[in-house]
Amino acid sequence: MWFRPPYKGADVELGGARPLYPMMMEPPELRWAFIRKIYSILAIQMLLTIAVAAVVVSVRPVAEFFVSSGAGLGLYIFLIILPFIVLCPLYYYYQQHPVNFLLLGIFTVSISFAVGLTCAFTKGEVILESAILTAVVVISLTLYTFWAASRGRDFNFLGPFLFAAVMILMVFALIQMFFPMGRISMMIYGGLAALIFCGYIIYDTDNLIKRYSYDEYIWAAVALYLDIINLFLSLLTFFRAADS
Repeated sequence: MWFRPPYKGADVELGGARPLYPMMMEPPELRWAFIRKIYSILAIQMLLTIAVAAVVVSVRPVAEFFVSSGAGLGLYIFLIILPFIVLCPLYYYYQQHPVNFLLLGIFTVSISFAVGLTCAFTKGEVILESAILTAVVVISLTLYTFWAASRGRDFNFLGPFLFAAVMILMVFALIQMFFPMGRISMMIYGGLAALIFCGYIIYDTDNLIKRYSYDEYIWAAVALYLDIINLFLSLLTFFRAADS
């Protein structure tokens, strides 16, 4: 196998594309096309989430159905479990179009309903604060990660630490569920969760730039989508506890 030397600068034949990070071995314009594809899918996911959540929040009978009847509660639990169920066939069909996009749509809509139900019983000011802060943080961390990668910084080392932090967060949530410790505890939980998912945004964006293969666009979109949604829900938990 021939060794391809790293790109030292822009190539006229490649349209002047510059490498995203030092020692980049692949054509930069191919990686940029992959990145644009991911963020296009992610933008559609976020618009779909906003639309579904807005319907759940604005049409009060929808939210009341989920909390006032046994059938609604059962459907709510099913919608929470459904994303995990969809991930199984998505693992096998993530390269098969259009099945992969159909499964991704089901995954997104089910999570959107859960987000909408959470927002339906939250003050509008709290939702707005969380949404604005989420947008600012996501854009800032994305730009920072691209800037840091272009200067040779690597964030792959964050993986084990973030995984351990999520495990601790899950145990914390279980303890809080069975032994509620009050408003301060929920604020701590929301703040810690927000910091952890900020780390995941950096980690998954770094993987998007360097490590995902071109046929893994579905998984890259799913990872970033979950990071953003979890960051929003964490901030929502923090501000709701602070406002109570």
